Amino acid sequence: MKAAVMRENNAPLELEEVAIDDPAPGEVLVKTAASGICHSDLTVIEGGLPYPPPAVLGHEPSGVVEAIGEGVTDFVPGDHVIGCLSSWCGSCKFCTDGRPYLCPSQYLGRAEGLAPRLSASNGDAIGQFANLSSFAEMMLCPERSLVKIREDMPLDRASLIGCGVTTGLGAALNTVNIPAGASVVIIGLGGVGLSALQGARIVGAGKIIAVDAQAWKFGLAKDLGATDCIDATDGDPVAAVHALTEGGADFVFECIGLVPTVQQAVAMTGRGGTTVLVGVVPMTEMVPISAADLVLQEKKVTGSYMGSNRFRFDMPKYVDFYLDGRLRLDEMISARLSLDEINDGFDRMRKGEVARQVIVFD
Repeated sequence: MKAAVMRENNAPLELEEVAIDDPAPGEVLVKTAASGICHSDLTVIEGGLPYPPPAVLGHEPSGVVEAIGEGVTDFVPGDHVIGCLSSWCGSCKFCTDGRPYLCPSQYLGRAEGLAPRLSASNGDAIGQFANLSSFAEMMLCPERSLVKIREDMPLDRASLIGCGVTTGLGAALNTVNIPAGASVVIIGLGGVGLSALQGARIVGAGKIIAVDAQAWKFGLAKDLGATDCIDATDGDPVAAVHALTEGGADFVFECIGLVPTVQQAVAMTGRGGTTVLVGVVPMTEMVPISAADLVLQEKKVTGSYMGSNRFRFDMPKYVDFYLDGRLRLDEMISARLSLDEINDGFDRMRKGEVARQVIVFD
């Protein structure tokens, strides 16, 4: 099969013929239909999230089941599925107390003693990112990395639910409890931020303030539910939020993962409010914030990992939200690309020219 392989950091992905193994017990072979290009993939390429090359990245996929391994009972060939990096074991303390998205098994690869799922033409192993590796024509996944969805859901839009939508929408619906009428700020209007914005709209937030350094995104943000937009390059965005909210917002979602925007998010949060960190700051960086500000104003700062998801419950619900009109995905797709155009897609992402891009396979 053809796949885009990361051979080294800070270099273009290389299109190669890659071998994929047959399904072992508990595994599912999927023909990839579409894969979103997520900023986390770019962070891996640039070394902010360490993952050793060679590897096939991509973790926002949809597809159709081709074959199943021994013992698989949840899927049959022909099923339409979404893949998610939040694989779970079902028996650890996080799974059993209702937080399967924190299950440590999601970081484990194939069982010891088995051949690698992916390998180069010379037989050398190629790393499989997040048990998915969706920048390829096929995926070989644990069955607990997949969820079956309705066949009337378009697969190019379904792929967005695999990461960006679940991360942003789930941050608003699962990680925190936004009461009707609350003021909400969204920093960063990529796929994750636009999904968090829609989550705030769906639960009935009052003011929904979109903040970004790319003013072209504001029309889209307002179309999806923003009441106000702030250009972060035009004056002080913190002061602008305070002016709109009479002293700070009830909830601020940081959806970029940069030190300055995390600091701004905390500063935009009002007394008794909550800052939700959704974007992933590179592991090599630390974020200084004022502890006194947190204590004296009783602000809360919380992380949101993959939208605090229970993806086999959440994703079919998000599909229903799309099909009944509550969740709007078509507008979020800036471009549909072939796998051959993937490096061009990352270049456009670096320049801030797109909301979300989707690789569509034949």
